[in-house]
Amino acid sequence: MMSIMNYKNEVFTDFNDPKNKKAFEDALKKVRGDFNKHWDLLIGGERIATEKKITSIDPANPDQVVGTVGKATRELADKAVNVAYDTFMNSWRWTTGEERARYLLKTAHLLRERKHEFSATMVYEESKNWREADADTAEAIDFLEFYAREMMKLDGAQPVVPYPGEENNLYYEPLGVIVVIPPWNFPLAIMAGMTVAAMVTGNTVVLKPASTAPVIAAKFIDLLIEAGMPDGIVNFVPGSGGEVGDTLVAHPKTRMIAFTGSKEVGLHIQELAAKTSEGQIWIKRTILEMGGKDGLVVDGTADADYAAEQAVLGAFGFQGQKCSACSRLIIEEPLYDAVVAKVVELTKKITVGHPSDNPGMGAVIDKSAFEKIQSYIQFGVDDGGKLETGGKTVEGGYFIEPTVISGVKANHRIAQEEIFGPVLACIKVKDFEEAVEVFNGTEFGLTGGLISNDRSRLERARKEFHVGNLYLNRKITGALVGVQPFGGFNMSGTDSKAGGRDYLLLFMQAKSVTERW
Repeated sequence: MMSIMNYKNEVFTDFNDPKNKKAFEDALKKVRGDFNKHWDLLIGGERIATEKKITSIDPANPDQVVGTVGKATRELADKAVNVAYDTFMNSWRWTTGEERARYLLKTAHLLRERKHEFSATMVYEESKNWREADADTAEAIDFLEFYAREMMKLDGAQPVVPYPGEENNLYYEPLGVIVVIPPWNFPLAIMAGMTVAAMVTGNTVVLKPASTAPVIAAKFIDLLIEAGMPDGIVNFVPGSGGEVGDTLVAHPKTRMIAFTGSKEVGLHIQELAAKTSEGQIWIKRTILEMGGKDGLVVDGTADADYAAEQAVLGAFGFQGQKCSACSRLIIEEPLYDAVVAKVVELTKKITVGHPSDNPGMGAVIDKSAFEKIQSYIQFGVDDGGKLETGGKTVEGGYFIEPTVISGVKANHRIAQEEIFGPVLACIKVKDFEEAVEVFNGTEFGLTGGLISNDRSRLERARKEFHVGNLYLNRKITGALVGVQPFGGFNMSGTDSKAGGRDYLLLFMQAKSVTERW
């Protein structure tokens, strides 16, 4: 049996190496050659053409179509769940964990061979620069490798306390049909992670990808097929949330919903899943990974240069479109002016442009996000904040300059509501007591951090900063599979800890078996 000790995180590509740079440029060229390709739905191994389609565009060049996918109807969504249910009942749940794990390992091997192609696809479809796209693909590989090995550990009888005269065993069994609704911002890593977690634990999947990121999901489905995935295990059903998403969630044969996205949609799914449909014989489970309003505290003992560097890295990676992004910089009064000045200096150095040219930042995902982010920048100014740098748009696509607003109060909208864009709110606090209060003063609790040279404060943060992922003396983004299991508190979700050793248990149920001699 393959040991979990064999697992290690995928190494990020060094683009300073001319060979790697050339290989990525070749991948970008290949992806451009595949523009406008179409993918039909996949249900039970059958490709199904639909009258309507979803068009994926390049946010940095909105006139460019990256590709299209079929758009499902309620009837096709219903069919997908029924096919997935029949496949689960008749075959997939009876396979061993080791067998299922090998599909993941084969897929990881294939993805590693085509790593740059998948990353290059995200350069165009999601406007990720090279580094961000490469990290996304690396994380997808990590999920495949890590979950495969974890399933091998969970396969078969689990240890229990011996009891005289009896044989006692505990087994983990799959649940049934899992509806997977991933986000657009990590369209390969999170989509793949949730899909294969459900698959490797013996469940069948209906995957509804984000409508702004369907092409990378379609390519991943092709990869699973190439790896030998049997028909009906993962079914590809793009469509609208109101029509297809609600149908999948409410279906009586749906056993569980795994979702990553906004608070509003997550709460809607939770409410819909809680209603028992006619013919439903179980309580549906949900995994909900939602938003964040993540804060980094810089206390008076910190190094101002280092604190500013870490804040900027956490705030503006992938245009701030990460649920873990640093959107609040909470600074003790003695260092406030120095840190803000250095943050502004570093932010002004960030280049903005088409991600194929590998700038510091690309475009935000679509027109709706583009307009929403601009409105929040205006809210920040209207509430009394000072626009230190950025705030402008750049021609050619949905580009917004990295933006720093100082003088923000803890109750301002830009300090409370998730913006999901390149906007950093700087908040001055008089002391560490106020810093703790401001840090915890939102409805979210996903990521956060403290930069300090005071051991007592670092220890207080460990206990009192109420977030699922806390980072001390470093940036607050960039969780690694197996290293920093990821998930948050409060309105940030169910704290499912993706990439953790207990994540797969959420997709299974335990069965205790006793035989007396």
